Amino acid sequence: MPDILHGFGSQRSMNLRADDLLSWFAGAERELPWRAGDVTPWQILVSEFMLQQTPVARVLPIWPDWVARWPTPSATAAASQAEVLRAWGKLGYPRRAIRLHECATVIAQDFADVVPDDVEVLQQLPGIGSYTARAVASFAYRQPVPVVDTNVRRVVARAVHGQPDAGTPSARRDHADVEALLPDADRAARFSAALMELGAIVCTARSPRCDSCPLKHSCSWRLAGSPPATGPRRPAQRYAGTDRQVRGRLLDVLRDNVVAVTRAELDLAWPVDAVQRERALNSLLSDGLVEQRSDGRFALPGQDRNDSTASR
Repeated sequence: MPDILHGFGSQRSMNLRADDLLSWFAGAERELPWRAGDVTPWQILVSEFMLQQTPVARVLPIWPDWVARWPTPSATAAASQAEVLRAWGKLGYPRRAIRLHECATVIAQDFADVVPDDVEVLQQLPGIGSYTARAVASFAYRQPVPVVDTNVRRVVARAVHGQPDAGTPSARRDHADVEALLPDADRAARFSAALMELGAIVCTARSPRCDSCPLKHSCSWRLAGSPPATGPRRPAQRYAGTDRQVRGRLLDVLRDNVVAVTRAELDLAWPVDAVQRERALNSLLSDGLVEQRSDGRFALPGQDRNDSTASR
């Protein structure tokens, strides 16, 4: 392996680097509820599902109520998909809610309601990919496995490789980079959390606060004069007017109604473009997020069928 630590290749230097980061983390760590000492592996897994492609600020109002209502996989599995989708609220990418429900069902039935602690086994569960499996193994079971998200990749690119951004992801390379940085097993999980925190609140993509960084005296990018990225800046994802927004509007109507709704009621959610609305509805039906009843009305999957228009 190349000199991945860029001048910090010895085990002693690696530990010092960990000490700097962990000392900073002791004072800078955000008080996130899923980091509390009494949180279970299942509840940590729920937080990881919710945090996929979603900022912490949007998850904070949802997670506490969710785990209070469904504290175990079996409790989640016993809920209907309609209940789960309603509780998911505005977190976005609602297929994650269905995958979480499926994951809960498998854990309840096949693993005696206990979240597996093995990365390979976790990756076989619905909705769990490489990152989530390693995050659960690390944060729930304190295993010394590399946990690599966008924030971690950016910190490693700058502090270790002297690059302004992380470039194209490579699981093999990225995991090797972070694994080389991990301190002793007892501190590995906390180090991983600190590395993620540094990327989230200090070593940010657009406006890094280098003066506040605990690695400022050793960061290869800073020592090189903080050269800017040379390629085109990735444009921010647009939401307004997209099919994603239309899907969200249609789901809002269904979440707000305890009985199935008519097509005319759905039409009111997005009257400006009938073609786009129909495309969005068809995609929701295809994804299993909406079902059409025999009477032509629409509902969330698993919603009580003993409803009628008279009960409105």
